[in-house]
Amino acid sequence: MRIRQWILGAGVVTCGLSLSAPPTALAQTPPRAFVALTIDDLPDHGPIPPGSSRTEIATRIITALQEAGSPPVYGFINAKQLQQKPEDAAVLKLWRAAGFPLGNHAFSHMDLHVNTADAFVQDVAANEPPLRTLMGDADWHWFRYPYLREGDTPDKYKAVRTFLVQQRYRVAQVTLSFDDYAYNEPYARCLAKNDAGGIAWLEKSYLARADDSLTKGQAAARTIFGRDIKHIMLLHIGGFETIMLPRLLDLLKTRGFTLTTLEDASSDEAYRTEPGGQNWNGTLLEQLLNARGAPRPQADSFFQDIAAVCR
Repeated sequence: MRIRQWILGAGVVTCGLSLSAPPTALAQTPPRAFVALTIDDLPDHGPIPPGSSRTEIATRIITALQEAGSPPVYGFINAKQLQQKPEDAAVLKLWRAAGFPLGNHAFSHMDLHVNTADAFVQDVAANEPPLRTLMGDADWHWFRYPYLREGDTPDKYKAVRTFLVQQRYRVAQVTLSFDDYAYNEPYARCLAKNDAGGIAWLEKSYLARADDSLTKGQAAARTIFGRDIKHIMLLHIGGFETIMLPRLLDLLKTRGFTLTTLEDASSDEAYRTEPGGQNWNGTLLEQLLNARGAPRPQADSFFQDIAAVCR
């Protein structure tokens, strides 16, 4: 199996440099960028593309990560899906067999902003039995808020955070997200119609939005913290991810990112920053900018455009 080298952009200083050369003449090593990949909505998300299966989707995603030399990637589960489709437990077993860990994404992918804090923590707790079974002695106490919504009132935000601390959870924050989940349904439509033009549009859009998220995420981190940080990227399991994940990994390599673990990325001091404000919604960087009163980015036509693909 070919393992890709992820440490990129290191400068090389040749032995022939004169000792009298001024400091500005020496090659400078650019700072390394780090990102932890995380994948939500296991065991399944979106429709199954024609000719595929849930286990094939999971296998292809795992293989792409392994061939890239990725460290273990957390998959965040919604165990309610197993009630309707118990056979999809095979996806979670494949994930664990690859040495990849699992975390809590709430049993039913509940939206905290339209439910009470009590209902939400019950949903989190309901997700724990399968995590205990699948993870065994390994730690599964990482939590990812569904929809990246952490509370629409201070009381709700505090109540859920207190519960998570009491239960020894760490919050898996996100700094990089580009709505990759939105591509799975139109991709299945395009395959069913054999629409090569539609698929090409999806591929181009995915890579452009991914690239833009890297640029904006690094810029936002530098604005807030005066430096880049170790980033955490949100992805979703799904049919289109099997096509695009290898290309995304190449993009990260080109942009100078080193893959790291969720634990390592979360050790960055930036993740100890409390956003403040009155509504905790979006990536950590978005929350911090919103709390500072930064203007919200103008809405674009992405969701309308992608909904029209292959109709």
